[in-house]
Amino acid sequence: MAKRVAVILSGCGVYDGTEIHEASAVLVHLSRAGTKVQMFAPDADQMHVVNHCEGKPTEEKRNILQESARIARGEVTDLAKLDVSVFDAAIIPGGFGVAKNLSDWAVKNKNCTIQPHLEKLIKDFHKAGKPLGMCCISPVLAAKLLPGCELTVGQDKECEKWPYAQTAGAMKDMGCKHVNKDVDEAHVDVKNKLVTTCAFMCNAPFHKVFDGIGVMVQETLKLA
Repeated sequence: MAKRVAVILSGCGVYDGTEIHEASAVLVHLSRAGTKVQMFAPDADQMHVVNHCEGKPTEEKRNILQESARIARGEVTDLAKLDVSVFDAAIIPGGFGVAKNLSDWAVKNKNCTIQPHLEKLIKDFHKAGKPLGMCCISPVLAAKLLPGCELTVGQDKECEKWPYAQTAGAMKDMGCKHVNKDVDEAHVDVKNKLVTTCAFMCNAPFHKVFDGIGVMVQETLKLA
C-alpha cells in the first residue's frame, strides 16, 4: 500500500515563501517512490511580499495558501485541516517562508515562535512516531520543538560555498547536535525519526541540491 505523505508549504518563492526548486525536488522524489501526496499551507497572510528581481519588500499583501497553490497546481489544503492519523510522514521544504510565515525565525532567530497549527502538527507527528523530513532552513523548526535532536543545515564554517553556516551555530545554541553534511547527503536522527538535508543552504548546483533532497526523501520513507 502506498505511503501517504503530507508536504507543508509556506508560499511560493525563495525570499518570501517555499523555495520552488526544493518543493519540486521533494514532489518528484515522492512521486518516483510511489507515494500519495497531499499539500498543505496556512490560510494566512505572508509576513511580507518580496520583489524577487530586487530582493526588496513591497507594499503588496499575499495569502500563504493561495501562493502555495501555485506550486501545488491548485491542489492545496488549509494546514488547519491536516489530520496526522491519515499520514505516514511529513516533509517541509525550505525557503524564507519557513522563517517568515511558518515561524518568525527571520526576526527572532533562536527566540522564535512557530505557527501554532504547525507547532502542534510537528509535535503530534513526533509523538506518533511518524517521520519528519526537512531541508534548507526548515530544520530550525525541529530545533525549536524537538529539544536535543540531531540535524544538519550543511556545514558550520562560513565560506563562499556555505554562506549560511552561522545557522549551524544557532542550532547548537538551541541544544541540538548539528552534524556537518555535504549538499548531496542527509542526516538521519533515528531516535527522533527526523531526516534533514541542507539544500540551498549550500551554494551548489541545482542537480546536487536535487540529489540531496532525494536522499532525504528516501530516508524519511524508510522510517515510515
